Amino acid sequence: MLKPKAFLFDLNGTMIDDMEYHARAWYSILNEDLNAGLSYADVKKEMYGKNRELLHRIFGSEHFTSEREDELSLEKERRYQKEYAASLALINGLPDFLKKAKANHIKMAIGSAAIPFNINFVLDGLQIRDYFETIVSADDVKISKPDPETFVKAAGILGIAPSECIVFEDAPKGVEAAENANMPCVVLTTMHEKEEFINYKNIIAFVKDYNDTILETLF
Repeated sequence: MLKPKAFLFDLNGTMIDDMEYHARAWYSILNEDLNAGLSYADVKKEMYGKNRELLHRIFGSEHFTSEREDELSLEKERRYQKEYAASLALINGLPDFLKKAKANHIKMAIGSAAIPFNINFVLDGLQIRDYFETIVSADDVKISKPDPETFVKAAGILGIAPSECIVFEDAPKGVEAAENANMPCVVLTTMHEKEEFINYKNIIAFVKDYNDTILETLF
C-alpha cells in the first residue's frame, strides 16, 4: 500500500452510514410529491451526482425551473436530516482514523456531491470541521461525479499530486470519479457490494469500517 500525502473523503455513506436515509427521502420526494412512479431500487440507482442532476436524469433538464430544483433539493435534505439526526454518527473507527491522519501530517479534504446545507449538518453536528483543510461541495463544481472535477479540485487546493492522494468512497460513480482523476481509492461497503465495483482498477481496498487493519498500512 502506498504512503499518501492526502486523504480525500466523500461524505455520505463514506464518513457516516446514512445512505438509506437519503434513499427514503428521495423516494418520498420523487413518488409522493412528484409522482415519478419509481421503485425503491430505481431510486437508489439514481442516487449519484448533484441533486439537480438526479432530477434531470429522471424528468429531463427542462421539466423544472432552476428555482424549483433548488426548492426540491433543499426539501429532500430537510426530510433526510429530520429522520437521520438522532442517528448522526461517524462510521466505526473513523474518529481515531482522523486523529491518526492528523498526527501523521496527512492533509484531508472532503469532496462531496452534497450541497453545503447537508455538509454543514454533518461537520458541525459531529464537530469535525477542523480536520479538513478544504471542502468541495456540489456548489463548487460544474459537473459532479463521475466527472473527476470534485477530487481534482480538492487535490489542487491541498497542493498534492493526484497519485499521492487516496480517495475514500462508497459508491461506484464516486470510485469512477477517483479513477478519472488518476487517484487510488478505498471503498466503504456501507451501501454497495464488492461485485458492483468489478470494472474499476483503482481500488486498493474494500473495508466495512475504519477499524480494518489494512488501513494501518497507509501510515
